Amino acid sequence: MSGVNDIRSTFLEYFKTNGHEVVSSSPLVPRNDPTLMFTNAGMVQFKNVFTGLEQRPYSTAATAQKCVRAGGKHNDLDNVGYTARHHTFFEMLGNFSFGDYFKERAIELAWNLITKEFGLDRNRLLVTVYHTDDEAFGLWKKIAGLSDEKIIRIPTSDNFWAMGDTGPCGPCSEIFYDHGDHIWGGPPGSPEEDGDRFIEIWNLVFMQYEQITKEERVDLPRPSIDTGMGLERVAAVLQGKHDNYDIDLFRALIEASVELTGVKAEGERRASHRVIADHLRSSAFLIADGVLPSNEGRGYVLRRIMRRAMRHAELLGAREPVIYKLLPTLVQQMGRAYPELVRAEALISETLKLEETRFRKTLERGLSLLSDATSDLKKGDSLDGETVFKLYDTYGFPLDLTQDALRARGIGVDITGFNDAMQRQKAEARAHWAGSGDKATETIWFELKEKHGATEFLGYSSEVAEGQVLAIVKDGVAVDSASTGDAVQVIVNQTPFYGESGGQMGDAGKIASDTASLSVSDVQKKGEGLFVHIAEVSDGTIRVGDAVVLTVDHARRSRLRSNHSATHLIHEALREILGSHVAQKGSLVAPERLRFDVSHPKPITAEELKVVEEMANEIVIQNAPVTTRLMSVDDAIAEGAMALFGEKYGDEVRVVSMGTAVHGPKAGKPYSVELCGGTHVTATGDIGLVRILSDSAVGAGVRRIEALTGEAARAYLSEQDERVKQLATALKVQPGDVVSRVEALVDERRKLERELADAKRKLAMGGSGQAAADEGARDVAGTRFLGKVLKGVDAKDLKGLVDESKAGLGSGVVTLISVSEDGKASVVVGVTADLAGRFSAVDLVRVAAAVVGGKGGGGRPDMAQAGGPDGDKADAAIEAVAAALAG
Repeated sequence: MSGVNDIRSTFLEYFKTNGHEVVSSSPLVPRNDPTLMFTNAGMVQFKNVFTGLEQRPYSTAATAQKCVRAGGKHNDLDNVGYTARHHTFFEMLGNFSFGDYFKERAIELAWNLITKEFGLDRNRLLVTVYHTDDEAFGLWKKIAGLSDEKIIRIPTSDNFWAMGDTGPCGPCSEIFYDHGDHIWGGPPGSPEEDGDRFIEIWNLVFMQYEQITKEERVDLPRPSIDTGMGLERVAAVLQGKHDNYDIDLFRALIEASVELTGVKAEGERRASHRVIADHLRSSAFLIADGVLPSNEGRGYVLRRIMRRAMRHAELLGAREPVIYKLLPTLVQQMGRAYPELVRAEALISETLKLEETRFRKTLERGLSLLSDATSDLKKGDSLDGETVFKLYDTYGFPLDLTQDALRARGIGVDITGFNDAMQRQKAEARAHWAGSGDKATETIWFELKEKHGATEFLGYSSEVAEGQVLAIVKDGVAVDSASTGDAVQVIVNQTPFYGESGGQMGDAGKIASDTASLSVSDVQKKGEGLFVHIAEVSDGTIRVGDAVVLTVDHARRSRLRSNHSATHLIHEALREILGSHVAQKGSLVAPERLRFDVSHPKPITAEELKVVEEMANEIVIQNAPVTTRLMSVDDAIAEGAMALFGEKYGDEVRVVSMGTAVHGPKAGKPYSVELCGGTHVTATGDIGLVRILSDSAVGAGVRRIEALTGEAARAYLSEQDERVKQLATALKVQPGDVVSRVEALVDERRKLERELADAKRKLAMGGSGQAAADEGARDVAGTRFLGKVLKGVDAKDLKGLVDESKAGLGSGVVTLISVSEDGKASVVVGVTADLAGRFSAVDLVRVAAAVVGGKGGGGRPDMAQAGGPDGDKADAAIEAVAAALAG
C-alpha cells in the first residue's frame, strides 16, 4: 500500500467510506480566484463554498488536488532539486467539511487514517495547536492519547490560517512525523525546528472565525474544516524514505532520465535529474490544463520551468531534445489518476519537443555571445546591463539564464543597468506609438498593455472565470470607476471571453462584481495581447481593482464554435472537390451563420456544392474528437496544416485537427488540419448539421460560400419543408409531386405566353404573312413601304415581325415602332435583299431615331434597330423614313 497511487486511492476511499463526496481535482488555472496564478492548495476550488457564495450538493468532500507553486508569492522554483521536499508540482490530499463536522470529527478521522489505515507508528507522531486553542489540545489527548509534551502550542501564524486580510480564518493543527534522532533537527517551536528530523505531513485547519476588519473577528455560524496532506511527503514516510525524491514515483522518472542521458543521479549531477523529474510533472500538467509557453503571465512561468529543466538536461550532456521522451513514463505513473494527461499526451509531447528545440538554438547562440562578452571578466566582476539587455532583447537570451550561466564563474550581473535599458526601450516604443487620430486613440491600449501585461485567455477550457479589473476606459480615457448606463471598455487580468480574430467574432456575456453588473456585447484584441471587453454597466458601480465573475454567453459561444469548426470541414471538402488551388481568402464566423471566401476562377455548380455539403456532414456524423496541438509554423505546414489568408502567426501555433478522411488519397488520415487560434467544438458531432446556402462572386477569382450549422440549419430546413407543404396544398398534390407539377405548370405557361405573343403580333399587324403586308403597304417613289406604330408589342419581338413583313412584301422597306408603357420608342427597319444596294437599314433607322429623341442606331444593311425616349413622335418617325425613301 506504500506506492503513491495506492496511497492516493486509499486516502480517497477512506473518506468516501466515511461519507465524503470524492471530488475531482480542479484545474491548475484557478477559475474562482483571480489573485492566484496557479492552484496551490486543495481548498482553492472550494473558496466560494467556504464564503457562502456557492452551494454544493454535498457538505463534506475529499480530493487529491494537483498544485503548482512556481509564481507569485508561492514560488519554490529556485529551491527545487536542491532540497528534499521542494517541488513546483505536488499533490495535496485533503478532506473538507462545509458546516458539517468540526474539530472532534476532523481529528478523529485524521488519527484513524494515519495510524490504522496507513499504519504509522504513533510513537513517531506529534502535533501542534494554536497556543490558545485549548479545545484542540484536549481533543488530541482524548482521541489520540498523546501526552502533553507531544502536543505543542505554537503562538505564531504558522498555526493560525487566514484566507486573506478579511474573511474566514481559524487555528490549525499540524501533524509531524519524527524521522529519528540520526537526523539533525528539533520539534516545531524549538531552536532546531528548521532541521529535517521532524517533518509536517498534514495540516488540519479549523475554520471557525470571520475576520471583519483588522481589529474585529466574529464566530462563523457554521464552522468548517479544511485539511491538506502532501502526498509526496506522506509517501516518503510510508516508504521509509527521508527524501521525497526517493519515493517510487520520482525514482521511476529519475531512472528514465538517467537512462536517456547516460549520467548517474549522483554527486553534483543529482540535482539536475531531480529538476528534470519535478519540472516535467509541472510542465505536463500545466499544458494539459491549457497553459502554453509564452512571454506573458502563466505562459512565461511555464516557459521558465520548461527551460530550467532543459538547461539541466544540457548540463547532463544532452545534445538533442530529451524531456519529451520522459513523458510516457510520467503518463504511466500518473495517467490513471489524472486522465487529462492521457488525453493531452500528444499536445504535451509536441509542446515539450518544440520548446526544447527552440531553446537549444537560443542557448547555443546565447552562451557563445556570453562567452565573448565576458572573456575579459574575472571572478567578482559584473557584466554590464547593456550587454545583458542586448542578449535578452536581440538574441532572446533571458536574464535568469545569463545569471545562471555566470554564477558558476562567480560573475555577477548589473541588474540596475539591465532595468535602465529595458525602460529606455519601452520609452522608445511608446514614442513610436504616438500620433494623431485613430493612432493616438490606440496609444491608450499600448500604455495599458505596458502597465498590466497581456490578458490571460482561459476560454479554450472554460466559459466562466473570476478576474480582477485592471482598467476601465470611458470615452477614450482611463477612469477609476463607471456607473449605471455608462458605455465602457474593461480590461481584466484573465478572461474566458474570446477576442475577435481569425474571422471569429468576439464573445458576448456578463461581468459581475459585488457592486455592479455589466453586459458585454463584444470583445476586441488591442495593444498586442489585451482583451478589451466592450460593455455597458447595467447596474451599480464597477471599480478598478474589483474582483469580477466573467460569464460567456454559452449558447452564443456554442454556435460560434460550431460555425468555426464547420468552416474547416467545408474548406477541406472544397479543396478535395475543386482542387488544391482552393485557399481561404477571408471569413466571418458569426453566431447566426458562417461565410468564407475562397480562391476559385468560376462559379461552383449546384452539384459540386451538394457533394461538398455531403462530405462535411460525413465528418460531422463521425463525431470525431477535435484535437489541438502546439507546433512551429514550419513543422505544422510541413505536416500538411493549412495556414489561413491574412492571419499573422508567431513562432508557435495551434494546430486544430478534426475527423478522418473517407475518400481519395487522404482516406484513413486526418481530414482537416489547420493553423487556428479560434474556439472549436470538442467533437465534430457537436456541429449537428452543415447546410450550404449559396455560392456567389465577390471579386475576380474569389467565391463566397455562406452556410448554416446546428439549430440554424435545422430551422432553415424546417422552414423550407413548410414551404414545400404549402406549395403542395396550393397545387393540390403530394409534397413529393411538387417538382413535377411545377415543371408542368411552367411548360404550360411558356406555351400560353408564346400563343399570347403570337396573338398580340397578329393583332398589332392586322393579320400575318403576305396579306397583312400587302394591306398595310404603300408606294413611296416606286418602293413598297410598310410603316407601323405597334401597341402592346415587346421590343424584342420587333425583329421577328420585320422579317415576316419583309417576306410578305417580297420587295420593299419595313419600319416598325413599338411604344412601351413608359413612353419609350423602339425602332426596327428592314430592307429586302433586292433593295440593299439602294437603301441602308442603318441609315434609315437613324432617321427615325432622331425624330423620337434617340442617338445613332446600328445593325446590318438589311436590318437595324434604334430607340428613343419620345414615343409620342412615333408616327412622325415613320413619315421621316418614308421621306428619306422619297429622296
